[in-house]
Amino acid sequence: MDLEKQRDVRAPEGEGCLVAAVRLPVRIVALVVVLPVRMLWDALVVAGRVVNDTVLRPVGRALLWLGRAVFVWPFVALWRYLLVPLGQALAWLVNVLVVVPSVWLYRYVLAPVGRGVVWVLRAVGVVVAAVGLGVYRGLAWLVNVLVVVPSVWLYTWVLTPVGHAVLWCGRGVAWAVGVLVGGVGTVLYWVARVLLVLPALAVWRWVLVPVGRVCAVVGREVWDALGHAWRVAGHVSRAVGRFLVSLLRWTFVEPARWVYRSVLTPVGHLLRDAVLRPVAEAARSAGRAVRQVLASARASVRQARADVRRALLGAPKEIRPAPPAPVRVPGTQGMRK
Repeated sequence: MDLEKQRDVRAPEGEGCLVAAVRLPVRIVALVVVLPVRMLWDALVVAGRVVNDTVLRPVGRALLWLGRAVFVWPFVALWRYLLVPLGQALAWLVNVLVVVPSVWLYRYVLAPVGRGVVWVLRAVGVVVAAVGLGVYRGLAWLVNVLVVVPSVWLYTWVLTPVGHAVLWCGRGVAWAVGVLVGGVGTVLYWVARVLLVLPALAVWRWVLVPVGRVCAVVGREVWDALGHAWRVAGHVSRAVGRFLVSLLRWTFVEPARWVYRSVLTPVGHLLRDAVLRPVAEAARSAGRAVRQVLASARASVRQARADVRRALLGAPKEIRPAPPAPVRVPGTQGMRK
């Protein structure tokens, strides 16, 4: 239904017989060609995702951590614990040995000397400016008399009339040349139009335009067929993928799940209830019995050691002998003194 809707939406109105004759074969051929490519593409996409999730990402994270450990962290430690303190020490030395003496030299030596030199230069400049102004005025008068006045007379009474005459002659020659060039251009225009433009226009109108329209229709149909075949191949590829997943599930996963749930789980519960729990309880009982026997033996040894000490050295008057420790006999619930 989806494919039919897409085909109905994409179909233009007023299609001719050429479109109908080209569309079906092109789409069949495109589907046959594109289907293996689409299935191969989907398989490569799935394999790429699996490889990316299981191999590339862990390897990339390991390489990233290794790169940080080998390249980043040593340089960070070198910068933080060696270069920064060394730079601070060098900056302090430069400030003490260069900047402070330079500021003192500029403030108390160079600045006063510079102010004196500027004052002297200003005085010399005033004198030089007065002399230069007189020389400039004299030279300006000479240039005006010797150059400017003769040049103005020459431009007004000689160059201007000659220029007007030359301009009038140039306009006449330009008009004659324009007329000649216009006539030649008109003749060449009609010759080129008759020999080149009209045949080229006929070829364009009666040959190239129909061929272009046919090629455009064929190209559009081929493009639409490739898109349609790619979508159909995608549906087919997904259906094949679902079939393979279902086959793998019902062939391996579900039997393994059934064996685990119906066979291994009851057998495990039976072994746990019939063998492991009684063995563990017996081991715990044996451990308790051994601990009780060892406690009784330690109490007996302490009592015997105390009796021997009293027999050899006598009991101290201030310290009363401790009562014997209660002894638990295995297999009884009460305590015996």
